[in-house]
Amino acid sequence: MLPQKQAEEAMVSSSNLTEHDDRAEEKANEAGFGLKSFLGHGGSVYDAWFSCASNQVAQVLLTLPYSFSQMGMLSGILLQIFYGMMGSWTAYLISILYVEYRSRKEKENVNFKNHVIQWFEVLDGLLGPYWKAVGLAFNCTFLLFGSVIQLIACASNIYYIDDNLDKRTWTYIFGACCATTVFIPSFHNYRIWSFLGLGMTTYTAWYITIAALANGQAPPIYCTPSAGTPVTVEIMHAMWKPKKFKYIYLIATLYVFTLTLPSSAAMYWAYGDQLLTHANAFALLPRNGWRDAAVILMLIHQFITFGFACTPLYFVWEKVIGMHDTEHIFEGAGSVACGDTNMIIRRETGKWSNFCNSYLLYFYPLALWNVDTLIQLSTMKFFSALPPASL
Repeated sequence: MLPQKQAEEAMVSSSNLTEHDDRAEEKANEAGFGLKSFLGHGGSVYDAWFSCASNQVAQVLLTLPYSFSQMGMLSGILLQIFYGMMGSWTAYLISILYVEYRSRKEKENVNFKNHVIQWFEVLDGLLGPYWKAVGLAFNCTFLLFGSVIQLIACASNIYYIDDNLDKRTWTYIFGACCATTVFIPSFHNYRIWSFLGLGMTTYTAWYITIAALANGQAPPIYCTPSAGTPVTVEIMHAMWKPKKFKYIYLIATLYVFTLTLPSSAAMYWAYGDQLLTHANAFALLPRNGWRDAAVILMLIHQFITFGFACTPLYFVWEKVIGMHDTEHIFEGAGSVACGDTNMIIRRETGKWSNFCNSYLLYFYPLALWNVDTLIQLSTMKFFSALPPASL
């Protein structure tokens, strides 16, 4: 009796979104198939699938072989499948909670035209302010560190092509480039980026697999027989029909398995415990045009992944300063430039505040590091100019 009641409640909650979804889909269909629709109307089931699949696999594609060398072939495969299934189940639960929260708010005539629902708001609406604080702290911390990891990964990868600069310098360079993701208004506008990103990781995964198998087992080999839910709500909110999200994450995970399992298993088969001292798969693969192409494609994909991680943080900052729900100042110009008539350009004040904030957070430690370096150099020059002390 209880499962039937829960099913009926879920149906009622989902039906509350039907009218809104139909209007959104009708509006998207009226947009046509021009450049504006192609770039800025990413709200279909396929867009959500591309976003989930692209966001699930990034630098982990290059470090999973290292994990296999620590766990063994069988344990690595089983734990990867277990992790993927747990992530899919979590995304399924989040989608149900999102639909329930949104249906309640729409009953209260809350308008989400210029508002992006986030996970901590779902927790606030369903569980109260305490869980809102917990969810906000967890998500912001996770996404912040995830963004930093992408910058470190960029520096690590580019170093295999150009080692003229140290990795810290490369991190600063890519940090400045990635900070421009603040100008991407919402997950609607990641349509083309998600598509390209998934293509890039697909190429890299199969390049690693083929290159490892072609290389063969490099002696000595010891083969012991024995991964993005923080942005789920934002991706779901960008859909025209969010209630269809329930199984998208699972299907995306199954596709990701076709990339991570063959490449990790092939690398571990070919190089074995050599991976224990080489955490990045590129370090063991022979340098040629195919590998350099994979490195460049992964760099571009990490830029996209950085945007996926930081865009929710931009939303949080807009809400903190009270600019998230404001009307667009240059809506017409933004529509022409980016192609989304509803939510195409971030509110100008909030956008520039985000832009300045992200660059200040980036340049502040950079400036401190440069000042510290100058002090050290000046100190060294001062002491080197002193006459030698007499004994």
